[in-house]
Amino acid sequence: MSKKIKSFIALDVGSFSIKALYGELPQNGDVVIRSSWKMPSRGMKKGVVNDADDVAGAVNQMLHEAQTTYSHNHSLIFLNIAGAHAKAQPSRGIIAVSRADNEIQHDDIARVDQAAQAVAIPANRSVIHFINQEYAVDGVTGIKNPLGMVGNRLELASMVVDVFEPAKAALIHAVEVAGGDETMPFFGPLASSQSVLTKNQRDLGVALLDIGADVTSLVVYEDGKLLHVATHPAGAANVTNDVAIYLKISIPAAEAIKCSFGHAVAKDVPGRETVDLQKFDARSKGLAPQRHIAEVIEARMAEIFEFVEGELKKIGKAGRLPAGVVLVGGGAKLSGVLDLARQELRLPVQMGVPDISRLNVSDGDIAVKLEDPEYACAVGLALAARDSGHVDAHKQIGFRTMLAKLVNYFMP
Repeated sequence: MSKKIKSFIALDVGSFSIKALYGELPQNGDVVIRSSWKMPSRGMKKGVVNDADDVAGAVNQMLHEAQTTYSHNHSLIFLNIAGAHAKAQPSRGIIAVSRADNEIQHDDIARVDQAAQAVAIPANRSVIHFINQEYAVDGVTGIKNPLGMVGNRLELASMVVDVFEPAKAALIHAVEVAGGDETMPFFGPLASSQSVLTKNQRDLGVALLDIGADVTSLVVYEDGKLLHVATHPAGAANVTNDVAIYLKISIPAAEAIKCSFGHAVAKDVPGRETVDLQKFDARSKGLAPQRHIAEVIEARMAEIFEFVEGELKKIGKAGRLPAGVVLVGGGAKLSGVLDLARQELRLPVQMGVPDISRLNVSDGDIAVKLEDPEYACAVGLALAARDSGHVDAHKQIGFRTMLAKLVNYFMP
């Protein structure tokens, strides 16, 4: 008898921290979140493994606790694969309807799906998502399900998300070395968007901006469809580095000052306010003007929003997204960042809070923890586990088999 996966781990391995959720999949299809973890990350840089042993060691701590706390036989790991190496491109499949009466059947849909997936990508890159956007029958677009319709030509518009294969393989290998079971790679910003954005926002037109430690990711939706994906090799850790260089202090001290006194809009900081550096770094002396620190922070954050503005201009959406921009990730919690984003992007901006109402969270303290922009990706991965249903745990499960179970996760 096929063994079914009854538990999963949503694993978000970032450059600054590792966040994970342990959940169970009862027979009714609901997801029960039993535990959550957050711990410092090691061995990652810009979403890429740069020390496999460090990554495996860090992940092993969390997996060991999950395996000793819960008596489970097999957990599928939904793993965030992101970073500056991720890309997306449109794809289109076109076929002639095969039946003499021109009625579209399942085999026609399967053939057009296959045609849309015939995308030429370099050998060192790996597709992790084929996202069906819409079908068209004889040129009539906006069709979600063409089954039973009549026409001569069937088309499918898709988006293809691919990543640098060595980077994906290295992270999966590190997780397996740490004791992980089978992994389901998932593009983290898409998971974040599913946990944070509403259907109405995706229909109107919205951008989700995930500000991580050293990578910022952008996904844009309109008419319920994924419109654009882009990444930028800078994030909240770059802000910390800039503060450390300016103040000539350690990175931990700079991070503490950024979180306690940092602000993203310098003009909003009183000119007389200062920070006593020795309170954060015993080797440092003197007072630093808080406004000057804010100027350093604002310069780096403005660079990130300049990247966003440039990407929106590429697709003709600069200043033209009715639902605005939603920020998630640790960098989204920086004081003043929403105001700076509104100023730079000329759009409505809000903080993204994961919607945990679609999950059964067993502990109130965990529920409070998960309603945090930092957990947007982990919660989204848990939702992906819910929508995948019970999965055959034998080794013959391939990515495409699982992918077929997740199509509706992305469909408008």
